[in-house]
Amino acid sequence: MPVYLAQLSLFQFKNYDEAHWHFAPGINCLLGLNGAGKTNLLDAIHYLSLTRSFLHSSDPQHVRHGAPQFVVKGEFVNAATHASVAVSYQAGARKVVHENGIEYKKFSEHLGKYPVVLVAPQDVELIESGAEARRAFFDSLLSQMNKPYLAQLIRYNHFLKQRNGALRLFQERSTVDGDLLARYDAELMEAGKFLAQARAAFLQSLLPLLQKHYRHLTEHAPEQAAIEYETLPATDYADMLRQSVAKDVVLGRTTVGVHRDEFHFLLDGRPLKRFGSQGQQKSFLIALKWAEFDSLSLHLGKKPILLLDDIFDKLDDKRIGHLMKGVAEGHFGQLFITDARPERTRQLMQLGNLTAHVITIGPAE
Repeated sequence: MPVYLAQLSLFQFKNYDEAHWHFAPGINCLLGLNGAGKTNLLDAIHYLSLTRSFLHSSDPQHVRHGAPQFVVKGEFVNAATHASVAVSYQAGARKVVHENGIEYKKFSEHLGKYPVVLVAPQDVELIESGAEARRAFFDSLLSQMNKPYLAQLIRYNHFLKQRNGALRLFQERSTVDGDLLARYDAELMEAGKFLAQARAAFLQSLLPLLQKHYRHLTEHAPEQAAIEYETLPATDYADMLRQSVAKDVVLGRTTVGVHRDEFHFLLDGRPLKRFGSQGQQKSFLIALKWAEFDSLSLHLGKKPILLLDDIFDKLDDKRIGHLMKGVAEGHFGQLFITDARPERTRQLMQLGNLTAHVITIGPAE
């Protein structure tokens, strides 16, 4: 049996004062008007899995207005094993994550234990936004599956921050400490080469999954979906870091490195953003999310919890049909679906002969 979330409790989290729910290990439909808190509930589940929100990067933004703190607590079930996970934040203090009452020293120790895959309207940013959004997507995915990758990513970001701080200091003082930069560059090169190699290797395993799901969603359309990874040649890394020093000092930041890498989304070798129709872009994104789900399942040996936020308003009948077929065939484990139109969801469940646990989310408090 896949890992599933059996219970969830919220205290002073976003629009919730205090709330508690029990969930089914299969399909859970969260129904209610827009603004009632359905997406906030999914965000709480995301917090329990990844220790962060999918909506905002700042923890204080998730504290209920006028409250000093929030607490999100859930109970996960894995076969006969139960685990209690709690995430809490208090104004003026750091966020704390517990599992079975024991506080994590590092949040990274938690990643991958209770994986989730989110499909939401804002996924379109992966196509429309800049490279940072795509890097964040792949870094998050790899960090759940590959502990050495996560360790090297943390290491890289630490020394990148140190180097950027030194560059700003050099800018203020109109002088450059070459020895200090050389030490930072050595750390960045070692960690960066590891990250680049891991990204390239992972993409080789992801591409067949992406292409399989894209063909299925488009009913074997002739175009080929692909992702092309662009990074620095490892042999040029040291030279490019040295050559960029003058520019980096002027800008106060490091302009060369794997933190600038790009993942190009392509159809038949052409940029998806420019040449893909709206339907092709939707199919590409769903195929990418299904490939993410399969990758996590294969690497972690357990099916992630699938969060579907308001997707029925964004997908046409054909794509919804493909999704519900996958649900009916048992491809997924625990599933959370939000919808502001209860009758539509109930009809889809009936058409697919599916049994769902229905939860009505009331108006915002």
